[in-house]
Amino acid sequence: MSPPHPPVEARVGYALKRAQAALRAAMDDALRPLGLTVAQYACLQLIGERPGVSGSELARGMFVSRQSLNVVLRGLQERELVHRPSTAPQARSLPAELTPAGRRLARRADALVADIEAQMIAVLSARQRSQLLAGLTACTEALSNDAAWKP
Repeated sequence: MSPPHPPVEARVGYALKRAQAALRAAMDDALRPLGLTVAQYACLQLIGERPGVSGSELARGMFVSRQSLNVVLRGLQERELVHRPSTAPQARSLPAELTPAGRRLARRADALVADIEAQMIAVLSARQRSQLLAGLTACTEALSNDAAWKP
């Protein structure tokens, strides 16, 4: 007989989900006055960091489907924050770029999100921050490689 599992509150996955939910709620509150959702913020940041990024790359970077990405992009284009050509310069890829208004809004939003992250990790020492990042990266890699558990 296998040993009992620890209570949910003592499990790493549960703690991770709680932290993610708290971060998401804080980001929602901070971005709402800018008229942005977390998905729109993520999209602006990725496009800002990688001008000309394709839709497929954006969807992967945002952890959303292509269909969800298209809804986000359409909204940002309607607000004239993102520009995509009407025809693809390369095979089926419509590269996205921020407009000047998109760059300004992305900077404002990123400052708010950086403040939230700083508040979140302020309780940790520099060493603990480094260990947390390394640990989360290792956990992600453990589930992303070929040896990962598969149902």
